Amino acid sequence: MADDFRRQGFELERRIFELDIKCSSLRAEKQDDDYLQNASAILDKLKSFYRQGGESSNLSKLLQDYTQVILDITFYEENKLVDQEFPEDCSPFKIQQLLQDLTEPEVLAARLTPTQEVQSVLGLELLECLYWRRGALLYMYCHTLHQRKQWIKKNKDTFLKCIQEGVRYLMRMLQVRNSVKLNDGVVLHDTATASILSEGIFSDTHLLTMMYIGEMCFWAVKYEDCSADTMDRKEDRLQFRDIGTQILNKYVLACEGPLQGQGWNTENAKEILSILQ
Repeated sequence: MADDFRRQGFELERRIFELDIKCSSLRAEKQDDDYLQNASAILDKLKSFYRQGGESSNLSKLLQDYTQVILDITFYEENKLVDQEFPEDCSPFKIQQLLQDLTEPEVLAARLTPTQEVQSVLGLELLECLYWRRGALLYMYCHTLHQRKQWIKKNKDTFLKCIQEGVRYLMRMLQVRNSVKLNDGVVLHDTATASILSEGIFSDTHLLTMMYIGEMCFWAVKYEDCSADTMDRKEDRLQFRDIGTQILNKYVLACEGPLQGQGWNTENAKEILSILQ
């Protein structure tokens, strides 16, 4: 057991010091970035822990801190891409690198703590955030590509694959927490809260995720219908029309029901539904 802890600690330690080098390099570009400053502060704490010979018996907390560093660093990198409006020459490579970075905490947690569920190691919020960030990144990329009509004509399959991957990540985000079953001994005195929790809507981010899924499904249906030359393996393709319709109907019901008057607009969702249905 002690050997296992040492081996796990060494792998995580190596990743942390690699991230520290990367963070220092990025801070040279923008010293006052809040996310990089936060990442640097966490890294300093983690480096100090290892330099003092700390044992990784609390592996879950170390992995959570490591995950937060990943989230902060990649957020800075994503913002650069968005500010540059996703340059055509470098964006595909950079996006794949970001997706890989945001996948690594989940993979590492599964490998270093094989007897535990990843969500119990990282926690629900961090796991949701990892899926959300990957899906939202692909949404923003596809939103930009959607305006490049000539590019899509030449790269439609690539566009549809990005949409599919993004929708899968966002759907996984919505599935991290189970919907609250109101007949399972759960007592909620606020009926509006009870209604949205029973639909698996736990935050504004969950609602935004639903809208993103709906838009991406609309784009997919639009370009799938343009031609028969779609993605190679049809059995692996998501049923975009059905998914978009289901998710947006739930979104509209929530926004015009329990969340009415909370600032959520349903016009775009209804317009997309009129096309999907």
